[in-house]
Amino acid sequence: MLTSRKNPRIQHIRKLQTSARTRRSDQLFIVEGIRLAEEVYHSGLTPEAVFYTEEVTSRGQQLITGFENRGVEVTLVSSHVMEAASDTKAPQGILVLMPVLQLPIPKDLDFMVILDGIRDPGNLGTILRTAHAASAGLVLIPPGTVDPFAPKVVRAAMGAHFSLPIYQMDWEKIRVTSKSFDLIHYLADSSGGQPYECSDFRAPLALIIGGEASGAGSEAEGLASTRIHIHMPGKVESLNVAAAAAILMFEIVRQRKESSFQNG
Repeated sequence: MLTSRKNPRIQHIRKLQTSARTRRSDQLFIVEGIRLAEEVYHSGLTPEAVFYTEEVTSRGQQLITGFENRGVEVTLVSSHVMEAASDTKAPQGILVLMPVLQLPIPKDLDFMVILDGIRDPGNLGTILRTAHAASAGLVLIPPGTVDPFAPKVVRAAMGAHFSLPIYQMDWEKIRVTSKSFDLIHYLADSSGGQPYECSDFRAPLALIIGGEASGAGSEAEGLASTRIHIHMPGKVESLNVAAAAAILMFEIVRQRKESSFQNG
């Protein structure tokens, strides 16, 4: 059993929990809790290592056995070591060390999401979860958006990281990627544009969502071919960015489902 908080592996985990630079340089991130560990297991992805405590639940113990059977390194740690390694106030007794994922981009990509300047981890994670639910094929994260592999983002995304291709790219690479798939770029704009419900989202597209405070930046604006907005009859200035993203993404889903019914 690993019992020292000063163990180099535990210190490394702490750095991965707190430092985006360490996550980028080491290409590793942390997954915590039974539910997310189950998502990792059922995805078929291979962790670098798994840490657990004797207090882990029977569900957690089944996961430990399953990971061991797949040849994953599994380490028993004391509860106070798990508390030191964890980013949560009430650790569930299991922590998974994962490689940063580069899932393949679909060759027939027809729905991409670009998240520009999203700085709240909870919002970013929620948007990733929604993008996964809406069957987006790719999410691009430009500079200025919070690290998509930060602990709070991973928890809020509820397993999206293990199925949804998520790439951090500079704007030049984003432009090249967009051009290679010949996508129409729609920019969500709270200040104006055509009503989203009047837009035709059936063709291959990229949906650009700007940040909570200042919206999308100049690079995103330059990429956009059409601006869309959500009309709000109530007396509020704007929607939460995750709520707005969900409305737009599921309008895309609705239109495409309706079109498939009409054509089928």
